Amino acid sequence: MNLHGLWNSSLKKSARDIAGFRTAVYDNYAVAGRSFPWRENVDPWGVLVSEFMLQQTQTERVIPYWERWMRLWSTPAELNKATLEEALREWSGLGYNRRCRFLKDCARVITEERNGVVPGMPPALLLLPGIGAYTAGAIACFAYNHPCVFIETNIRAAVLHFFFDEKEGVRDDELLPILDAALDREQPRRWYWALMDYGVAIKKTLVNPNRKSAHYTKQSRFEGSFRQKRGVLLRALIQGPASAAELASRAKQETTALYEALTSLEKDALVAEKDGVYYIGDAKK
Repeated sequence: MNLHGLWNSSLKKSARDIAGFRTAVYDNYAVAGRSFPWRENVDPWGVLVSEFMLQQTQTERVIPYWERWMRLWSTPAELNKATLEEALREWSGLGYNRRCRFLKDCARVITEERNGVVPGMPPALLLLPGIGAYTAGAIACFAYNHPCVFIETNIRAAVLHFFFDEKEGVRDDELLPILDAALDREQPRRWYWALMDYGVAIKKTLVNPNRKSAHYTKQSRFEGSFRQKRGVLLRALIQGPASAAELASRAKQETTALYEALTSLEKDALVAEKDGVYYIGDAKK
């Protein structure tokens, strides 16, 4: 179905509303637009790396990781030659370590099946490991200036603030037609940079508009979480292969928590075991 067909007539926005939205977004960008290294250099591989790193991670935290990563592995082929252990060592501290494995898998597919070229269209990007609808749209837009419709937290905040001031429980399928109508098809890259920055500005000055979204969930506490236990265990294994007993000592974890984390990490192909010794990697390789 065409996106405009999803637009409920009672919520349909006039051309004046859309024009006002564009003006607000670009006016904010003119005075408060942000600068990041992956915006200064829109090399497709660098854009892809940035999108993996930015998932559920604050932008300022990503900058030094991205810069170091691109110095080490400036192409998919270079990362493909590295071990997962080397990649995880550089990733350590960013969290959500599955993203690192997916990024490593992307490097392999792009190198071996795509002649080293990052795909430029969302359907092809969606075939890469760990890439969903938002990431595919963002890479196509930011790397290749392709006009497409996608949504993430800052984009969602911008639309909710401007168009849904008095409504709660707003679904993303109510936002997508507005994004389609507002999209600057001549400058999609610049438009989405501006739109994200507008959302960030709104969230800094007002109550987070995303609370009006039907998809809003508060991020769970990291301290003491299972995610933290997984991260501690991975950092311990980066020091070198070890038995469960050695790992328990390194990670200072009790047995039950240790095996639960190991099982989870094995399932995600971040850790493998052979003859009672655990190591970073995939046992299937």
